[in-house]
Amino acid sequence: MDLSGKKTIPSMDAWLKEAKAHESAPKIGMYLTHNGVIRSTAKAQVREGKEGLGPVKGMVFGYDEEKVAAVIADGYDLPGIYYIRVWLNEGTLKTGDDLMYVLIGGDIRPHVVDALQHIVGRLKNECVIETELYE
Repeated sequence: MDLSGKKTIPSMDAWLKEAKAHESAPKIGMYLTHNGVIRSTAKAQVREGKEGLGPVKGMVFGYDEEKVAAVIADGYDLPGIYYIRVWLNEGTLKTGDDLMYVLIGGDIRPHVVDALQHIVGRLKNECVIETELYE
């Protein structure tokens, strides 16, 4: 946490430097990152085409640490995946704030792309609790 009480946003440069120094680095041919951000368009509008929702001004966001740990552990069972790092924010956040960072390292592009999509999907669907706040 920083002095304002908010979680400190990680440095992707630092994460990549650590990943490339990790013992798994010689097996890795690609790293991919994901940075989820709160958007002003409601989730139901983007995903389901629902109309009549006002602009999103923020979100109450949290997560279940045990479920996140399980998703990460399961991620290492995916083909060719050797490095996973996840950071999730929490609290009352505003539009434009970071929700999550994910870094995946693996052997080849198809494995890493598939793993990133799989892990981010599981985090969003199984681990996080999010309530959009409308204007």
